[in-house]
Parts: sequence; C-alpha cells; structure tokens
Amino acid sequence: RREPLALINLKKKNEETGEEELASRLDHCKAKATRHIFLIRHSQYHLDGRADKDRTLTPLGREQAELTGRRLASLGLKFDQIIHSSMTRATETTEIISKHLPGVKKISTDLLREGAPIEPDPPVSHWKPEAVQYYEDGARIEAAFRNFIHRADAKQEEDSYEIFVCHANVIRYIVCRALQFPPEGWLRLSLNNGSITHLVIRPNGRVALRALGDTGFMPPDKITRT
Repeated sequence: RREPLALINLKKKNEETGEEELASRLDHCKAKATRHIFLIRHSQYHLDGRADKDRTLTPLGREQAELTGRRLASLGLKFDQIIHSSMTRATETTEIISKHLPGVKKISTDLLREGAPIEPDPPVSHWKPEAVQYYEDGARIEAAFRNFIHRADAKQEEDSYEIFVCHANVIRYIVCRALQFPPEGWLRLSLNNGSITHLVIRPNGRVALRALGDTGFMPPDKITRT
C-alpha cells in the first residue's frame, strides 16, 4: 500500500483532462482509514519440549493469556480478526484470548513463526544461531512485515483493529521496521509474555507506537519473559 502517486502510471494520463483526472485517480488510491495493530507475544510455555507440539503453555502461561484476553476485551474495541503464528504456544494463547472476544475470526499463518530475523548489532554472546538461519527466517519474517504492516486499503472506509499473536523476535523486528529504526537493533527491545504492543498506521502512511510490551494489567507475580 505505497504512496498513491506511485500506484498510478503517469504515462497513461489523459492529455485533455490532465491534472483533474490525476486528482481523481489519486483519490481512488488514497487510504481513508487508520489501522490499529495489536501485537501480542505468546504466554509462558514449557521450554523443555523437544518438538513444537510439546512446547505447550504452562499453567502460569494459561493464566497470562486469560489476563491478556480480558485486557483486550476491556478496551471496548470492535476487533476485525486475530492472525496468529501456527506454532503451538501462539495457537494456544490465541485460543484462550479468543474466548474473551467471541465472534472474532482466527487465521493461522506460518509467516509469523518464531525465528532469527536479522543478525543483531551489537551481537550477543548467549545467542548465536547459524548464519543460514538468518537467511531462511529473515526472508520469511520480512515477508510477514510487508504482508501485514501497511496502510489501509483504499476501499476500507472505517478504522480497523487487528490482533496478531506471535513471538518476541518477530514483534521486535516488526516494530523496528515499522518505525524506520535500524532493524539490527531489534534485540535491544525486551517483551514480557502475553504483552501487548500497539502500532497505529495512519492513512498517509505515518506509523506511531502507542504501547510496547505492555503488561501493566498483570499482577507482578504473573509477569515473565521466558
């Protein structure tokens, strides 16, 4: 959903109507609504699981998801959809959250699965995936950013409110890209389990960050970052 002028072939502009036709065509390409993107990190899960299907939510993780669901419901917004990572911990978090948002459709996608988006700068000693992982995961996570984080479609008349349930690395990378910060700095951000990050995308393409990793709605003894 790029700048409207970039979507028009100026070479085909009618020479007789000139600027008047251009203005009309631009109006048909301009976004009119604001998109509210709520990025939710999955709840705490069992780290000792060997396969993804074994990495289910812990009892505390289920409590966290309940708290996140209640918080989202308390906002009184008409959510349009919940798009979630296909990984077990994100799917389970989504199922619990969705109980508090009846009628909101759920969509699973592999694009939002956890991974290594880009080599962090400065590097860290405790986490060094193989270089090939950055190429494989990075391309997918960048595709997720381009696919989901953009201004509203020109046909959208009303503001929308969408929830994305995924993973810390994915959310941190998306935030950096959306705000035009160097994406290599993604690992400097820290997100709690079940936290809410709120991005706003205006019709003109401007992006604002209203909340980053908010867990103020959770009691202190329920907060984790595993």
